[in-house]
Amino acid sequence: MITGMNVVIANRQRKKKINTPALKQIVGALLAELELEQVDLGINLVSAREMTLVNETFLQHEGPTDVITFDHEEMRETENGKRKTIHGELFVCVDVAGVQAKEFKAKWQSEVVRYIVHGVLHLLGHDDLKPQMRRKMKRAENRLVRRLQQEFLFAQLSRTAKISA
Repeated sequence: MITGMNVVIANRQRKKKINTPALKQIVGALLAELELEQVDLGINLVSAREMTLVNETFLQHEGPTDVITFDHEEMRETENGKRKTIHGELFVCVDVAGVQAKEFKAKWQSEVVRYIVHGVLHLLGHDDLKPQMRRKMKRAENRLVRRLQQEFLFAQLSRTAKISA
């Protein structure tokens, strides 16, 4: 049960109109599914240009990427080895989501949700640097995205779509 949840979503790109209240509902369901107790999370939806700047400035990597996670948690409280709190910030590139969606024959909205799930898993301590850890993280990511798809129609993230209750 989440005792404290602060999620702020900032749509800082202009190519896609995004229904941020609907996205906040999806993020809330994700966080509840993960059984977190305290959440302080900023989600920045950005263009390829802004993502490139963040990627080059903070990670010294060239060009845009799908998601960048900044973990601001100083101490990790765990219960049976599972983290119960997150304090961080995600940068999600909506332009990259559009490109990747075409490549994977998916919708850009699904890619945005996947990137948020991926970033939250990083905040919980998952790592994708080594193949074995990457497979474990990908399984968790796929499970969570499937779970969210059972509850939400991701197409509702388009600003023109109506929010379903």
